Amino acid sequence: MFLQRSAVAIARRAAVAPALRRSLATTAIRRDAVSDPASKKIKTFHEIKTVDDLIGPGAAPGTVPTDLEQSTGLERLEILGKMEGVDIFDMRPLDASRKGTVENPVLVRSAGEEQYAGCTGVPADSHTVIWLGLSKERPVERCPECGSVYKMEYVGPADDHHGHHHHGPEEPKSFANYVKPEYW
Repeated sequence: MFLQRSAVAIARRAAVAPALRRSLATTAIRRDAVSDPASKKIKTFHEIKTVDDLIGPGAAPGTVPTDLEQSTGLERLEILGKMEGVDIFDMRPLDASRKGTVENPVLVRSAGEEQYAGCTGVPADSHTVIWLGLSKERPVERCPECGSVYKMEYVGPADDHHGHHHHGPEEPKSFANYVKPEYW
């Protein structure tokens, strides 16, 4: 009985096996590859001067590209910076060891015109996250829950003042607009 079952199982496998052993082989050919070997050199972080320098060389034909070879733009700039020990986006958490005051606020660095900061309270995680919007026009914000003060430190490019008048909507007025400056 046992031999009959095993003979049937072997016969089934033999009939199906040739169909399963068929392999797939694909080949990708880059027809627009640049033959200049100087363009294949990976530039370092300090050699990046223009946006065109942030395009990777790609992988050699027949190989799988690494993140460094295939990344472009800001991702490539971040990878090159990390390779040289530079944190491009400054991903360190804010100082949560103290409560920010008006005289000594918690500094939030920003390369853009506005930045959001999440306050979790003092001591840390004493309340749910409250998001505060900081901008160049209004760089100081106070958390309504714990009272911690945050100030945006602008580290982006200097304003060129070449007649670009990008006036957004006017900031809505509140009671704080009418408080005397000496009460701040």
